[in-house]
Amino acid sequence: MRGPAVSAGNAGFTLLEALIATLLMGVIMAALANVTAQWLPGWDRGVARLQRVEAMAVGLDRLVGDIAAAEIVSAGDSKSPPLFDGGDLSVTFVRTMLNPNASRGLEVVRIAGVSDDRGPVVVRSTAPFAPGGADAGSADTILFSNPVAMVRGPFSIAFSYAGPDRVWHADWRQQPVLPRAVRVLLRDLATSTTLAVSTTTLVHAELAASCAWAQSISDCPGLVSHDTSARAGDLTVAP
Repeated sequence: MRGPAVSAGNAGFTLLEALIATLLMGVIMAALANVTAQWLPGWDRGVARLQRVEAMAVGLDRLVGDIAAAEIVSAGDSKSPPLFDGGDLSVTFVRTMLNPNASRGLEVVRIAGVSDDRGPVVVRSTAPFAPGGADAGSADTILFSNPVAMVRGPFSIAFSYAGPDRVWHADWRQQPVLPRAVRVLLRDLATSTTLAVSTTTLVHAELAASCAWAQSISDCPGLVSHDTSARAGDLTVAP
């Protein structure tokens, strides 16, 4: 028994219909390629900007943690000031070693803004702490190594320091005590603006270990400084 005959008009696509479908497909693909070409560079720039911001945030967090862990350690004799050299573009201090492969001890950390082949960068360098010597308390005589980039351009870092009087200073050198707080200003070099992520950290160490066996307040510079601040009263923090 034969089935119903299939007419020639319903047998499939004609050549003209196939050409029209191919043409429409080409137009759609061209439109998609044009749209992609327009937003893909913006997407790449956004991802690159996000990566820079994330790297900056991690570096800033590490930098603040380093400064907060500064120790009251003198590189000279007991009457020498603690090794802390702070300027507006760099800061040098002593802290406990972070390297898990090193024996427990102290290291000198220097955080400073420099330039390399990729532009401005804030670098963390270290050196083993070696007390003694006539000029041991000077940060200029220390040979630093192991540089690590913490914050790269277009960002830069500026430091300021406040003592017990809570007044900000552009530098902190050869002081009998460590600064009570360190302010870290993050600036965008492209726009010359200070970013909202700028922060301030307290230095955890307030008194030297020698104060534990001091016979009087005069033998402990930290106590003398705090006592003077208490008598001076509350002061407004200078901008």
